[in-house]
Amino acid sequence: MAKFLYLEDGTQFTGTAFGAPGVGVGELVFNTSMVGYQEALTDPSYADQLLTFTYPLIGTYGVDPRRDQGPRAVCQAAIVHTLENEPGPTGETLAQFLTTQGVPGIAGIDTRALTKHIRTCATMKALLLDAPLTASFDSTYAALHSQRHKWPTPVAATMKAPHATHHVVVLDFGAKAGIEAQLLAHGCDVTVVAPQCSLAAIVALQPDGLLLSNGPGDPTDYAACLPLIRALQARYPLAGICLGHQLLALANGAQTQPMKFGHRGINHPVTLLDSGRTIITSQNHGYTVMPSSLAGTDLVVTAVEGNDGTIEGLALRHLPAFSVQFHPEAQPGPEDATGFFTRFNQLMQEKVTRYA
Repeated sequence: MAKFLYLEDGTQFTGTAFGAPGVGVGELVFNTSMVGYQEALTDPSYADQLLTFTYPLIGTYGVDPRRDQGPRAVCQAAIVHTLENEPGPTGETLAQFLTTQGVPGIAGIDTRALTKHIRTCATMKALLLDAPLTASFDSTYAALHSQRHKWPTPVAATMKAPHATHHVVVLDFGAKAGIEAQLLAHGCDVTVVAPQCSLAAIVALQPDGLLLSNGPGDPTDYAACLPLIRALQARYPLAGICLGHQLLALANGAQTQPMKFGHRGINHPVTLLDSGRTIITSQNHGYTVMPSSLAGTDLVVTAVEGNDGTIEGLALRHLPAFSVQFHPEAQPGPEDATGFFTRFNQLMQEKVTRYA
């Protein structure tokens, strides 16, 4: 069955449908990873996005439930050049997985040309349809966008680590399972709470540290959470990942801006300024902290992206709080950046005396 992809600038592609029937509506982005398609599809940060895979063969090793990074796939669509519909350890193929998850897909299009178009013209709105578009793009997009499936509300949960030395509360804006797994592996009990949780409720949990997770969307849409972040950083060691990095910046007076096409892949070089060491990182974001907005704040740049110089790490001068734009849990990706969790543990271990 044919499937039809339309971009807001009039560009269109026709391919073959796979996965669930139905439409996809949202922002069109691309991921350059050669592996990890399941982790990407289940990453809550891809909510409201149509996900293009630049690697030409997708589905070569099937699906394994242990790789899921969220409770379900929340991207709006999967776009591939060639679907290699091989079974995974449980016999499930990528097409079967997307059908179960309710996510439509399109195969057989020139994803190289599509990616080059996005890189030239910037990320834009898109529609994936079962039939040719007959009305205007804008009216169809508006009608379908209000019906899109969204990332589910976070559910509070506690996970225990063997021989835990610290207790971390995660503000869940769309946390990947790999982040929680890394905290557990580093000897931390983990309690996950929704971003709307009150300061009093968090204090009652008696955490040793707070982590601001990754998540989807424009960081300025989370303005209501900034007072809570300021209150938490004044009480506990605090760390942020991806969206959490951007929110730490906003909470401390900096500004963010959208990128032309973002960073989404597992081969992004990042230079750590304290050591001069360059690591290879996993990334998934479409916004960045503006360097010019740091003047007059308590924020210090600790890492930069090797290709375009964008800010990849921040720390507060006078409080034990820091953040990274990349994904140190490496699900998928290289493990160069897992020292993030060691550093967070060290901050909690120091028992900073200025905190009540």
